[in-house]
Amino acid sequence: QVQPVESGGGLVQAGGSLRLSCSISGSMFRLDSMSWFRQAPGKQRELVAAITTGGSTNYADSVKARFTISRDNTKNTMYLQMNSLTPEDTGVYYCNVRGKEGFGYSPRDYWGQGTQVTVSS
Repeated sequence: QVQPVESGGGLVQAGGSLRLSCSISGSMFRLDSMSWFRQAPGKQRELVAAITTGGSTNYADSVKARFTISRDNTKNTMYLQMNSLTPEDTGVYYCNVRGKEGFGYSPRDYWGQGTQVTVSS
């Protein structure tokens, strides 16, 4: 059973930095895009950043120039370096992985349990 696992969340002061990691337990036949989403209290889950197998990236406007997404394909691990954090970045950050568990399987999304990021003012 494939399961993304996030780590690296915590409490940080405004202006600080955090680095999130997402590793995948279980084996995947094919790993496609990997993404970070976040959900603030009372708000819908939103895309923060995404990265393809080839390394193409996409960011939400609110995090451009502050966050950097990367991945290590040899380790099936993704990272999110978050700098210049503000209280508006507070939320639960989720790892999303899209891929196939085996030949003949349909591609699907896998979600982690989430890691809390809290930025104090």
